[in-house]
Amino acid sequence: MILCKSQLTVAIIAVVLSCGHSEAQQPLVVQAKKVITAAGKTIENGTVVCVDGKIKAIGKTGEVAIPEKASIMQSEVAMPGMIDVRTCAGLSGILNVDHDSDHLESSSPLQPELRAIDAYNPREELVEYIRSFGVTTIHTGHAPGELISGQTLIAKTIGNSIEEALIVDGRAIAATLAEASSKSGKSSPGTRGKQMAMLRTLFIEAQELQAKMDAKANPKLTEKSDADSSKQSDKVSDKEKKPEPIARNLRLEAVMQVLAGKKAILITADRAQDIASAIRLAEEFKIKIWLDSAADAHLMIPQIKAAGISVLLHPSMARASGEKENQSFLTAAKLQAAQIPFAIQGGFEAYVPKVRVVLFEAAIAAAHGLSYEAAIESITISPARILGIQDRVGSLEVGKDADLALYDGDPLEYTTHCVGVIINGKVVSTTKR
Repeated sequence: MILCKSQLTVAIIAVVLSCGHSEAQQPLVVQAKKVITAAGKTIENGTVVCVDGKIKAIGKTGEVAIPEKASIMQSEVAMPGMIDVRTCAGLSGILNVDHDSDHLESSSPLQPELRAIDAYNPREELVEYIRSFGVTTIHTGHAPGELISGQTLIAKTIGNSIEEALIVDGRAIAATLAEASSKSGKSSPGTRGKQMAMLRTLFIEAQELQAKMDAKANPKLTEKSDADSSKQSDKVSDKEKKPEPIARNLRLEAVMQVLAGKKAILITADRAQDIASAIRLAEEFKIKIWLDSAADAHLMIPQIKAAGISVLLHPSMARASGEKENQSFLTAAKLQAAQIPFAIQGGFEAYVPKVRVVLFEAAIAAAHGLSYEAAIESITISPARILGIQDRVGSLEVGKDADLALYDGDPLEYTTHCVGVIINGKVVSTTKR
């Protein structure tokens, strides 16, 4: 039996109260008229069993065993907790004031050493705001605006400390190829050519440092070349033979992780010419990049596909001005048709509330050619795959984290409300949004 809205509210309150008075995590069962799994077909009249923070079972109601003493929540629709593939929430706050604006440091154009973990505030109201709509995981970090603005992290939208929320620290380095990252007057970089030259120089310096570190760690690799050079000198002092210590360089060490494939580099580029430059950089240094925003992506479909690059697409309703003047509501559908991996983001905006809700952005894309299934996937399993966390989140499957969003109607319908959010098997929000 499906509860009416008033009964649902009572049921949710009961779950919250029961969870609050139990030391051990109580099993939680979610029953919905529709369970959107993002891993296959939608289950009509489905049940999801959550035990110890994980999905224990999922299937049709009546065919799935319900644990003893389990709390039961019921709703019209249940789906995986959403993932915002690119945001600054937690570094940027919900207000336009200095104390909650740690998303961009403008003292230098190249700052890959800045770590999002040192600036992230899990108690920020903006994190709670997007969570109330069903966003349970965010890929957040430094904002566009500098040539390299800093690193990103992946976190759940919970916790009193970053340690409670953190999934991956230092997932990517955020870069910008745009007018926003250029400098006026005589400051660098003043032009697009200078931007690319500075990036190349940084990557070459990182390659050289890596070579020095490899040589020090594996001296036998350089013995032959050393032997050849030693023939030119009969006497070399012991002091000269002793290798000099290599000084730490946080900036280059971060870039070395990109070169080694341990981090991606997220490049904000909207103009077609900047997208082309990002692709060229990836090919030159054999690195993994994600195109961020990419307003002109629909003009560069063949090039993006050939490069095998994923797109963190701008919000569908982003303001179509400046470098985004060519953006299209059809871009998501075109990326889907070309089989280019993409996810729709909440992004960053300089005005309150600083971020858009990915649920609404996916709905607009669905109204302009993107299939319903792909729209749901663009904010669930697709971003999970791009970020490399699909083994934990992004779909409702046995063994994955019990992260769910509950709705009183079709999630992509504007009049629908989010009526419950579950993270790691615990009810964390009951605000009707």
